[in-house]
Amino acid sequence: MKFCDMPYERIDFEKVKEELLGLMEAFKMAKSAQEQFEIHKKYYRLSDKVSTQVTLASIRHSMDTTDAFYEKEKAYYDEQVPAYSNLSVEYLKLLYHSLYREELEQIIGPVAFKNMELSFRSVSEAVIPLMQEENALVTEYEKLLASAKIDWDGETLNLSLLGPYLKHKDPEVRRKAYEKQNAFFMSIEDKLDELYDKLVKNRTLQAKELGFETYTELGYLRMQRNSYQRVQVENLRRQVKEVFVPFAESLYEQRRKRLGLSKMYFSDEQVYGTKGNPQPFGKPEEILEAGQKMYGELSKETREFFDFMIENELLDVFGRKTKAVGGYMTYIPDYKSPFIFANFNGTSDDVNVITHECGHAFQGYLASEDLIREHADIGMETAEIHSMSMEFFAEPWYSLFFAGEEAKAYQEMHQEDAVLFIPYGCMVDEFQHRIYDKPDMTPAERKSVWKELEHVYKPHLDYGSLQFFADGGYWQRQHHIYSFPLYYIDYVIAQLCAFEYKNKMQENYEEAWKSYLKLCRLSASDYFENLLQKAGLRSPFEDGCIREIVDKLRKDISR
Repeated sequence: MKFCDMPYERIDFEKVKEELLGLMEAFKMAKSAQEQFEIHKKYYRLSDKVSTQVTLASIRHSMDTTDAFYEKEKAYYDEQVPAYSNLSVEYLKLLYHSLYREELEQIIGPVAFKNMELSFRSVSEAVIPLMQEENALVTEYEKLLASAKIDWDGETLNLSLLGPYLKHKDPEVRRKAYEKQNAFFMSIEDKLDELYDKLVKNRTLQAKELGFETYTELGYLRMQRNSYQRVQVENLRRQVKEVFVPFAESLYEQRRKRLGLSKMYFSDEQVYGTKGNPQPFGKPEEILEAGQKMYGELSKETREFFDFMIENELLDVFGRKTKAVGGYMTYIPDYKSPFIFANFNGTSDDVNVITHECGHAFQGYLASEDLIREHADIGMETAEIHSMSMEFFAEPWYSLFFAGEEAKAYQEMHQEDAVLFIPYGCMVDEFQHRIYDKPDMTPAERKSVWKELEHVYKPHLDYGSLQFFADGGYWQRQHHIYSFPLYYIDYVIAQLCAFEYKNKMQENYEEAWKSYLKLCRLSASDYFENLLQKAGLRSPFEDGCIREIVDKLRKDISR
């Protein structure tokens, strides 16, 4: 079904509650594992129905943040979903403690039951009001960013539409663009500080209510980290400081020389060369057509997937002034349909959407036939491997998007940017750990922590006259820190695994693709490290894995 034809109807949570309570009673009365599983399949259908309507409302709200109807629907779900989630947990407790648990575990899998255990520990009726408040604060933050009205030579731009000027080949143009962005963030600085302070205190209070010392412990549960903990993440960050930071700094130095600059400021960092960044040729519609050709040739599975996306209008990627900023992939269960939201802006970021977000969507499409819904409950670190690896698998088709030497330049820039991301991603993660360890910090103290970490992870950094960023405020434009706490390290873990695929591709592209397909189809059927092992990848938590990745990347870049 085309997205525009998917009917929306507000979920009546009183009726849902009645239906779910009925399923719980039936589950208690069931006399066998098979009978209980049949009831569990009815729970799947109910959950899919709720998720579908919540997702439709969310997508349509982000498509037009000025649409009063879907703004109201989004607020309704922000308020109602926490209570529904809490009741769902009560149902899952029956499943978890079933007399037929052993047989059910054979059907559903042990990971599902481990995830249930995590969810039981991370919610309770007592924190529902706090979760509702948290949702409202996050929505307020996202609307605040979406409200940007930046004057650019008589035209009014939002943050997404300002993007091309931030990466302009003319250093004066990009400095002007960064000054405009800097001025916008300075104008909302007090509100940003207020919102984040409320979020940190809210999340900390939720953690205390649930018996945790800090939000970090609760955050790990909510991020569904079921097979690794803080100690492994800290060890990964340590290795990044030792191995990746020096590697990244050498690439920044190469970029400075390539740009012919005696001094490289922050406003120069995202530009690959004196001609600017490689720009895709063609209009947004033509980029979609090139994506269809690429996926048509990559494999039978990708051809079927992208044709499905185009035919059912499941990509909203054209920039509009009233759209939410950023991009994402989500899934509409009743229609087995992935959906991609983005803001094309005429830069190479548009190609990143066709590769990165389509990597997420492709995995969702492949896994849609799995009857065990818990297998779709993928950890974010796994989900990001699907997307980041697809960026590398698309390399042979870059010429469909970039003319002549621009294709090679884009490939080099993309690999370079992926390396430069690793220290930044770890910085975002360490910042959040430190903030939630000491939730009573003032806004100024939080910014001081960020500046300290910038010296560790990006020692070359110089913001010049960009006062908001120079004062330690850059993190406030990173919406994950507000909206998805403790998420960002998942990108780092996944990027490291994607580098493993990049290195495998150099040896045998076909075998690397087979491994990738296997990982996608495994979905969430096993624990993270086991999934990697089955697909033939090393865990980035292993000592020495990161150094091995860097050594191979150095050779590839120096060729």
